[in-house]
Amino acid sequence: MSTAASEAGPAERGWLAGITQATPIVLVYLPIGLAFGVLAQEAGLSPLNTLMMSRIVYAGSSQLVAVGLFAAGVPALSIVFTTFIVNLRHMLMSAALSPFLQRWRKLELAAFAYQLTDETFAVHSARFASHPPVKASVFATNVTSQLAWLVGTWLGIIVGQLITDVRLLGLDYALPAMFIALLVVQVKDYVQIIVALLSGMLAVGLLLLGVTQWYVMIATLVAATAGLVFERWINDSSS
Repeated sequence: MSTAASEAGPAERGWLAGITQATPIVLVYLPIGLAFGVLAQEAGLSPLNTLMMSRIVYAGSSQLVAVGLFAAGVPALSIVFTTFIVNLRHMLMSAALSPFLQRWRKLELAAFAYQLTDETFAVHSARFASHPPVKASVFATNVTSQLAWLVGTWLGIIVGQLITDVRLLGLDYALPAMFIALLVVQVKDYVQIIVALLSGMLAVGLLLLGVTQWYVMIATLVAATAGLVFERWINDSSS
C-alpha cells in the first residue's frame, strides 16, 4: 500500500526534514524577532529599514547591538565596526562546517554562508556529524529559520506601539534557553560537558573582567583547545 510519504521524492522528504529540524529555532526566532522589531521602533528605525536589516544582516545579536548603539546616537562607522566584531564568531562556525561541504559549488556555499547563524550552526553541526549534508534539508532549515525571523520582526513592528518594554514579557530569556536546549542535544560524552562548562565559566569571567567584545570568542578558543588536548591525551593513553 503506498502512502504520501513513500510517494514523495528525495527532495520533498529532504525539505520536510529540514523544516522539521528548524522547528526549535522557529519557536525562539518568533519572540526574539518580535523583540527586535519593538526595540527597533523605539530606537527610531523605520519599518522598512527594520525589515531590511533582518533580511540583509540577519544576525540577531548584531542587530540588537546595532539598535542599541543607534538609539544611543553612536556614529554609523562605530556601529558597523562593533557588529563586525560581534560576528567574528562566524569564522569559527564556518571553519567547523567547511569539511562537510567540500563538494558544494561556490554559489551553494555562498547561499549557505549567508543564512548561517548560531542556531542553524548548532543544528547542522549535530546533523553533519552523523549524516552527510543533504542540500534540500540544509536549505530548508536555513530558509525556514530566516522566514521565522522576518515574521517575528514584522510582528514586532506591528505591536511596537503597544509594547513599550519587552523585558516585562521575559523575551530576553528565550535566546539563552534555546542555546541551552541545543547544547543538551549535542553533548554526548563527559569531554564535551567539560568543554561546555569551561567555555561558559571563561566567558562569564572575562565579561566580569571587562572584556565586553571578545570574551565569547576567547572562551570558545581556549575551551575548544583544552578539550582537543584532553581528548587526544585520553586516546593516547588508551592506545
